[in-house]
Amino acid sequence: MMKGSMSTELGIVTISSDVIAKYAGSVAVECFGIVGMAAVNMKDGLVRLLKKESLTQGIQVELSDDNVLKLNFHVIVAYGVNILSVSDNLMSSVKYKVEEFTGMTVDKINIFVEGVRVID
Repeated sequence: MMKGSMSTELGIVTISSDVIAKYAGSVAVECFGIVGMAAVNMKDGLVRLLKKESLTQGIQVELSDDNVLKLNFHVIVAYGVNILSVSDNLMSSVKYKVEEFTGMTVDKINIFVEGVRVID
């Protein structure tokens, strides 16, 4: 069976990693202290804030053969927040909601803080 597939009595359900990334990204940007997802240009090291339509570029989804997820988030946080508590909140929210949404286990969530923004 393919990665991301679950067998039911009526057939097989396969969830694309893009769908998981998009959902995880929408949960993440709702978290307090997260300004948004970041895209890092490897050539010049510039970080840019991703628009809502392209959140998935700031998230990598790794799916093991037994449907266990590992998520990497590249985020921009709000200036003045406690990064550790914002990260803890993001991790627990995403873990709970993605597991509920997909029926898969989230084993690891790695957060890379790529920038800080002042929010008006």
